[in-house]
Amino acid sequence: MGISLTTAAANRVKTFLQNRGKGIGLRLGIKTSGCSGLAYVLEFVDELNPDDEVFEQHGVKIIVDAKSLVYLDGTELDFAKEGLNEGFKFNNPNVKEECGCGESFHV
Repeated sequence: MGISLTTAAANRVKTFLQNRGKGIGLRLGIKTSGCSGLAYVLEFVDELNPDDEVFEQHGVKIIVDAKSLVYLDGTELDFAKEGLNEGFKFNNPNVKEECGCGESFHV
């Protein structure tokens, strides 16, 4: 299945990378956190690690390490503006529960 991203998310990532002036893509990962157990991590990537999987769509590379891919396979990364708030949204079909504050999830 892999990782996909919407046009809005791709445009936002492109803008971030251009403003940063370097980087080959965006890393999507997970970490242990919050009341439900797992939280998403986004960071810029300057070089690949040996266990990285690369998914490219709309001219943007999303990099995921093998450990995180187990929890993220099939996820769509979106970017949305809602009123004064804006940010990335994770449409992850593997999520079974999310905490009330939206900070973490459980698969």
